[in-house]
Amino acid sequence: MALQEKLDRFKQQQEKCQSMLSNIAAKSASSRSTPKPAPAATSPFPSARPSAPVKFSNDTERLQHINSIRKAPVGAQMKRVIDILFQTRQAFTPEQINEACYVDVNGNKDVFEGLRKNPKVNYDGKRFSYKAKHDVKNKNELLVLIRKYIEGIAVIDLRDAYPNVMEDLQGLKAAGQIWLLSNFDSQEDIAFPNDPRVPIKVDDDLKELFRSIELPRDMLDIEKDLQKNGMKPATNTAKRRAAAQVQGITSKPKPRQKNKEFSKKAKLTNAHLPELFQSLKNS
Repeated sequence: MALQEKLDRFKQQQEKCQSMLSNIAAKSASSRSTPKPAPAATSPFPSARPSAPVKFSNDTERLQHINSIRKAPVGAQMKRVIDILFQTRQAFTPEQINEACYVDVNGNKDVFEGLRKNPKVNYDGKRFSYKAKHDVKNKNELLVLIRKYIEGIAVIDLRDAYPNVMEDLQGLKAAGQIWLLSNFDSQEDIAFPNDPRVPIKVDDDLKELFRSIELPRDMLDIEKDLQKNGMKPATNTAKRRAAAQVQGITSKPKPRQKNKEFSKKAKLTNAHLPELFQSLKNS
């Protein structure tokens, strides 16, 4: 029997009960207002009193809530199911989904097929579960995954991996195992592995660009260029020079020195990027 028919029948029963109680209360009131002619004419309910309004159970409200959910658009019902799967990270049968969020998956073919084909849902033939873009469950698996993406992996693709993945990302960053850098175009964070053993291939165009950039000789110009690109300089040359002039000390920009050949004892901080320094060694 359809849910709406049950609601209609239940309302009819309520109205019938209320009508009976109202009739009883009216008969009891009229019997008290008129004198008793004889014992034979006594009301069949001599001890009846005006009854208080009947308070029914909350079943009506609950059934109306269930009916509103099942009459909602297919997309809204699917979202309700996916939210339950995402929050619990458990596998649910259609019956368990019905109990958890009142979506009748078996009774609505469109909802069933939509969930089965949804990229965020995994269906094994019996149960539905949430399907993240990357199958990682803890911090160690997260680090292994990031190390596979030498050119970086978008943090937005990791957000739904497991509940506390963002805290683990910050923990890996604090431990120096990964880098979290922002993309200036999209303002989205990118996670990079911080492992000097990982071989990184640098494009020739990037090498030429690196070698062709000539830094200004004056620190003021360098600080201005940094600010133009949205970066905060670590130094304040203007303030430092003003203080020096007050004390009578003049500061001159240092002349640019030619690149000297690296000695064998020199320590390279970017040893994992030898291509960038090849031209310097050959000069």
